[in-house]
Amino acid sequence: MSDQLVILDGGLSNALEDRGHDLSDALWSARLLRDAPAEIAAVHRAYYEAGAMVATTASYQASVDGFARAGVERAEAERLITSSVRIAREVRDEFDDRLVAASVGPYGAMLADGSEYRGRYGVSSQVLRDFHGPRLELLAAAGPDLLAVETIPDTDEAEVLVELLRELDVRAWFSYSIDGNHTRAGQPLTDAFAIPAIPQIIAVGINCCKPTDVRAAVQTAVAVSGKPAIAYPNRGESWDAVARTWVGDGTGPAALAPGWVEAGAKYVGGCCRVSPDDIQALATGVA
Repeated sequence: MSDQLVILDGGLSNALEDRGHDLSDALWSARLLRDAPAEIAAVHRAYYEAGAMVATTASYQASVDGFARAGVERAEAERLITSSVRIAREVRDEFDDRLVAASVGPYGAMLADGSEYRGRYGVSSQVLRDFHGPRLELLAAAGPDLLAVETIPDTDEAEVLVELLRELDVRAWFSYSIDGNHTRAGQPLTDAFAIPAIPQIIAVGINCCKPTDVRAAVQTAVAVSGKPAIAYPNRGESWDAVARTWVGDGTGPAALAPGWVEAGAKYVGGCCRVSPDDIQALATGVA
């Protein structure tokens, strides 16, 4: 990873929906860890075949609390969370020179009300620590190549997560969900990108934002953090938390990705609504 551009995968949920799965419940793609793990494996395989070098696990919205609300007991919830890494690792082992990143989504993802696009949850840092700490430990112990701390909307949550990563001493990338030159919660990116400046974090950047917001954010991330940047936006659509669907028009990342690389992005891919075909086009375009 140190000497080359790294192509990431795209959206997991949209690829599963394209395979006929209804993900409209609060567990989202994490439900298939219980109900159809082979389908998650099939999507990881499709992204690897499309040219992705990293598979991001189906743990973004997986938490003990979230599974508990769906009637899953704690021990089983913990098994399901760690299974997300096992599934991805088994597919990775079918290929050469591929990696697994264990997805760590924000507290707002567990709420399943669109809070990951707003931040400012109204809870204390201790609540955030109690939520994230055990899940980070579970995922790290499952043996991924690194953690993907992603779609973080708020510097308050970022500070908690960075301290936990420092204590665990595990390798990770760290990406915010942004709107223009601010986090989704409204904090300047110049402040936000300074927070993940610890040795355990190998790249700092953005995901699940408009593709047109990426280049300027990448430049800021590199200048502030001194680290390589990571960039994997969605297609530019907006999430309707009430209807639980994406609305608006969007486009894949391939056309803009060369500019992100020029600006300092070393890890590029896509997030929600970005498909294996989009990743194949991106990989070809930046090759």
